[in-house]
Amino acid sequence: MDTLTFFANVDWREIWEATQDTLLMLGGSLVFTVVLGLPLGVLLFLCGPRQLFENRLAYMALSFVVNVLRSLPFIILLIVMIPFTVLLTGTSLGVAGAIPPLVVGATPFFARLVETALREVDRGIIEATQAMGATTRQIILSALLPEARPGIIAAITVTAITLVSYTAMAGVVGAGGLGDLAIRFGYQRFQTDVMIVTVVLLLVLVQVLQSVGDRLVVHFSRK
Repeated sequence: MDTLTFFANVDWREIWEATQDTLLMLGGSLVFTVVLGLPLGVLLFLCGPRQLFENRLAYMALSFVVNVLRSLPFIILLIVMIPFTVLLTGTSLGVAGAIPPLVVGATPFFARLVETALREVDRGIIEATQAMGATTRQIILSALLPEARPGIIAAITVTAITLVSYTAMAGVVGAGGLGDLAIRFGYQRFQTDVMIVTVVLLLVLVQVLQSVGDRLVVHFSRK
């Protein structure tokens, strides 16, 4: 069996369109996840034990919400959020219909990673900044975030890779992308060649994201 015969079921134009949809879902959801998750992670850190805004009740409430959303399987979240997604975007299908559940699923995960990165910052740096009379905003923007930058970049990388797997699962509810092709053709129609192509493309995407993330972490880490 030659290569062309094996890939007889593969419509390369459809593969390209599905790849574009996956990249759009990944890019759009990652932007919103970082915009929402970074402040949430900072707030979790500041309200935590022995931190600037130490507040046990607030920390427990935030942690509870984050933990509930993190523990909910993404496939369930996709289905549960359909009414809200339709209300927000006018559809539960395609790229637009996939982004809200992707953001809700990834934001708490990213927030926890940000909190962990901030906890690794040397407390002496924060105390030194306080001693110089810096405001809370200055402490966050001039000390905390710059010092935690490599950890935050690593968190963004891990979150992006997680979102790739989420976009594949979103194909179950008609979100489009490579996951949708893998399910409709590779699984339901037993077209092994389509399944192989989609899996390889997803693996390549993950490897590219990991490589770029690792290089950025090294670049911004102190020598």
